[in-house]
Amino acid sequence: MIDALLILNARGQHLLSRSFKDRLDIRGIVTAFKTQILTSKLVDKCPVKTIAGLSFMFIRYEDLFVLTVSRQNSNAALVYEFMYKFLSLLACYLTREMSEEMIREHAPLIYELLDETLDFGYPQHLEIESLKSILSHVPGGNENTLIQRQSSQEISEVLKHMTGDTPWRRHGIVHSKNQVFLDVIENVNMLMNEKGSVLSCDVNGRIVMNSMLSGMPECRIGLNDNKLMNQRSNVQGSNSSTPTVTLSSNLVPKKNAVYVNDFSFHQCVQLKEFQAHKTISFVPPDGEFELMRYRVSQSEGIIPPFRLLPPIVNETSKNSKLEVKITVKSMFPSRLFGRNVQLKIPCPSNTAKCQISVPHGRASYKADQSCIVWIIKRFPGDTEMTLHAEIDLIAQTSEVKKWSRPPIHLNFQVPMFAASGMHIRFLKVLEKSNYETTKWVKYSTQTGVYECRI
Repeated sequence: MIDALLILNARGQHLLSRSFKDRLDIRGIVTAFKTQILTSKLVDKCPVKTIAGLSFMFIRYEDLFVLTVSRQNSNAALVYEFMYKFLSLLACYLTREMSEEMIREHAPLIYELLDETLDFGYPQHLEIESLKSILSHVPGGNENTLIQRQSSQEISEVLKHMTGDTPWRRHGIVHSKNQVFLDVIENVNMLMNEKGSVLSCDVNGRIVMNSMLSGMPECRIGLNDNKLMNQRSNVQGSNSSTPTVTLSSNLVPKKNAVYVNDFSFHQCVQLKEFQAHKTISFVPPDGEFELMRYRVSQSEGIIPPFRLLPPIVNETSKNSKLEVKITVKSMFPSRLFGRNVQLKIPCPSNTAKCQISVPHGRASYKADQSCIVWIIKRFPGDTEMTLHAEIDLIAQTSEVKKWSRPPIHLNFQVPMFAASGMHIRFLKVLEKSNYETTKWVKYSTQTGVYECRI
């Protein structure tokens, strides 16, 4: 998989490296990287490059490069997933901003991490909690700060845990108060035409869990999409830690159900249980993690948080003025409200001044952006608001390109609202001690790419 891994500074100079298989010419690899990648324009455009039969795959992180080299046709997605997770481990252990000096200072720790996470170049284990149990260096300490030598029995228990069913969660976790927080976060992408009709709409969502549970609990979550899934659902696994579920398109519509196109799960989720009973069953890692991602692309079931009525832009007085009327309506229930709603209404480049009138919020013309920015801190649900503007234009002395009428852009956040209709039907926590668990569920919808043509 990976024949060698190197960490270089911004100038391509060697900081540290580890060769996992046949001995490679590290000096030659560094020279090839500097002369054929770093000094060319490929460094920002092509993260994968084959040089003299070697596959170079690299990422830039702050002022450093992490470079992997392979003789084989390796799985690039898996290699990049490893590199990003390895950088996350370094950030967790070093606890400070990574730099050339930090890499040199903590080289023993980094070499130890490489030895534990890669076995002959194959990614093996990247769970921070388990690595803390076997590494001799304390996270956040220096290379002279060592953990006391463990007994053979303790080492045996650690290795058993690392190779067991739940390497992402260590045994013996205790919390004074057992709590679970679930955040359903959705990004809405929508494009409307000048008549206010929806041309395209989709939702990219994710469920983030913060687990503060003692022992080895099993969590079960039910979603309101299970009525749409049948036995033809196809569970796809891969070398990645986030297996994917693709749903059949030939499904029977159900009331209050969501047409979910695909899922991507954390590795802790039991896919067989999901396929058989349509329940998300898992033993969660301790702390915050992303449980799953999903995508909804059938616009019929999506409730757009905001709609723009057909924008009115009229030219008057021999093209010396523009009259603009923009009406935005919130589509979510009246008990909810949108936060930090921002509309960017484009203006011609020859705009001289604007007279703007708004019922709520504040609006002003931004000459550097050639647009009117309307900001509403709190937008109630089921409400319409209208902006009126009169734009004075500078007379053009020569023939110029006609104004292209760029689209209106919206940015917003709506707490306790899910545009796709995704809903957590139940959340169960099962643990042999039967302790009481406090459960919290929060929904939030925010902007992806939200535009309306004018």
